[in-house]
Amino acid sequence: MGSKNKLKRFRENDTFANVLQPSREELLDKSFLLKGRWREDHFKNDQPIILELGCGKGEYSIHLAQKFPQNNFIGIDIKGARFWRGAKIALEESLTNVAFLRTQIELIVHCFAPGEVDEIWITFPDPQIKYKRTKHRLTNKSFLDAYRQVLRPHGRIHLKTDSEFMHGYTLGLLHGLGEDIHFAHHDVYGSTGAPEVVTSVQTFYEAQYLAQGKKITYTSFSLNPD
Repeated sequence: MGSKNKLKRFRENDTFANVLQPSREELLDKSFLLKGRWREDHFKNDQPIILELGCGKGEYSIHLAQKFPQNNFIGIDIKGARFWRGAKIALEESLTNVAFLRTQIELIVHCFAPGEVDEIWITFPDPQIKYKRTKHRLTNKSFLDAYRQVLRPHGRIHLKTDSEFMHGYTLGLLHGLGEDIHFAHHDVYGSTGAPEVVTSVQTFYEAQYLAQGKKITYTSFSLNPD
């Protein structure tokens, strides 16, 4: 994407009512006013809040919002030029139950109050295979502890990935920590018993992976309260 297109998207994001872009300073000094008040002040309802972490173009958040109008969805990514597309589609289709938050995922505890989030989706994250990149892996212990803080007790986390490495790493960590694993399969489209929402919603790249014969893995788990 050219720099002119990026700048154009950044400018449009500034005008979108469904895009929130707090600064790092705003989050760290606790002046982000939506923390603890997403339902009341943004969505204007009391419906469950479901996050998609690393939402990319926002496809999954949009599909989930269309499929489950009784829930609120928030796609989170640091790259606003990517989720610009999802935000624009949501506005064009008058989807009021989906928003996009531009921030780093490690700051999630500064964006949501304890127990404010009902579910989390992690869809096709970078597996960060190299050891020195472990701290950026979205299911490492530090991230799990952050999710534990913002999730309601026993709130579900869904991991969907084409990376066998990420799938195996996460399962091993969850077993070691004694967390509750509800469903896990290395080939969710070849399994039985997977939740229908997992196979009925696909991103553009996921459809490409499947066309290439790649297996898509899926894990559903919850974290025990501290």
